[in-house]
Amino acid sequence: MTETFDAACHCGGVQFRVTLAGGLSSARRCTCSYCTMRGAVAVSAALDGITFVSGEDKLTLYQFGTMTARHFFCPTCGIYTHHQRRSNPNQFGVNLACLKGISVWDLPEIAVNDGINHPSDGAPPRVDGILRYETSPT
Repeated sequence: MTETFDAACHCGGVQFRVTLAGGLSSARRCTCSYCTMRGAVAVSAALDGITFVSGEDKLTLYQFGTMTARHFFCPTCGIYTHHQRRSNPNQFGVNLACLKGISVWDLPEIAVNDGINHPSDGAPPRVDGILRYETSPT
């Protein structure tokens, strides 16, 4: 089931439209060093699933390690918008928090993939854990 969303960074300098191949059910976190520090939840889109409305020329690229994954962020507000995946270079991971009208708190559970023992290094794909959000009793 595909879902399409309007999306933007925090300052609105980068605006885009994204079609998610698996909808919000593709949401996940990763345990690699960068994702752990970034703290974002990513959802999946095909490479042709993002259309920029404005600000594509403002995006800054960050790469590290194997230099395979391509992480993009807004240089004005610093928000990570999306990345081209190392595990599947035919996909973008898109920052769920950039999707208008959607919050990470809307999802009761989010899988956390093992990004330290990366599938591209020969390790089998593995879910390392589950993040759960439960509202506090009032």
